[in-house]
Amino acid sequence: MALRKKTKAVIGAAAALAVLAGGISTFALTTGGDGGGQGPAAEASTTQKFTLSADQDRVSLDAVPEAVAALKASGFSPIEKGKLTVVTSPFAAPLSLYADDDTTLIGNETDLASLIADGLGLELNLQAAAWADWPLGIQSGKYDLILSNVTVTDERKEIYDFASYRQDLLGFYVSSDSAIDTIAEAKDVAGLRVIVGSGTNQEKILQAWDAENIAAGLEPVEYLYFDDTASASLALKSGRADANFGPNATSAYAAALDGETRVVGTVNGGWPKSAPIAAATAKDNGLIDAVGIALNAAIEGGEYAEVLGRWGLESESLEQSEINPPGLPKTAE
Repeated sequence: MALRKKTKAVIGAAAALAVLAGGISTFALTTGGDGGGQGPAAEASTTQKFTLSADQDRVSLDAVPEAVAALKASGFSPIEKGKLTVVTSPFAAPLSLYADDDTTLIGNETDLASLIADGLGLELNLQAAAWADWPLGIQSGKYDLILSNVTVTDERKEIYDFASYRQDLLGFYVSSDSAIDTIAEAKDVAGLRVIVGSGTNQEKILQAWDAENIAAGLEPVEYLYFDDTASASLALKSGRADANFGPNATSAYAAALDGETRVVGTVNGGWPKSAPIAAATAKDNGLIDAVGIALNAAIEGGEYAEVLGRWGLESESLEQSEINPPGLPKTAE
């Protein structure tokens, strides 16, 4: 039986947005897709123009009486009185990134965090942290809430409470001149060099497909891991990698900026099940019900759609926020 090949590609700490932002402060983003599931994304259908300026003029939401009352009744005490401290990892446009002043946090996740804080009648206190650092920060009480493309999983639900706010779509992207037209199922990744994030849901999906291929006698996947987005992007465009498998929103953003990559397939982040992206807080601390009420008020009032629209993520919208919705099952030992 062929052994699965893994490669750790390490290049020094380049700025994660060096390739993606590249000094561009205003641009048009075109996204589209089949709304989930497997197979090639549909032809791009939505064009949004937004800015990387620190002056974002965020969409606002009036305080939601039901959310304010639920928060008060819960007994939850914010880390900073009168503020909602929200952590995000600002390294993945258009979800969360630094503005062109290299200080201000902007993006879809930060805009939604602002709506939640508004709905709760609190001031937003945004904090940046590396992806690997947020779990301890939430558990230790350093942060009240995280919005950073976190997928609901059964394992995480043992430690955190969730309020869903977006579909979880993953995308396979290749260089624009690649001969690869479609990645829709396991056999399509056989023998490919695929960039994927270590410890992510997309890695678990890729591993499941890889195991299926190996059992069928097909060539194994060669896994490529990078320390930053810029290095991964360079590897894909230079031909050192065949495909990149990660959050569809971030890859669509990069493809729209330079036209050097294209989508060849999307997969629901909960494959073969469905699991949403959600805001998370420490388990049983009382905050999550109020967060869900605020999100649903924003959905009903149109502010939620306005936020997703300005970042080109309408295809990933939800009709309702759910508290602790079904998540990805634990990986069998």
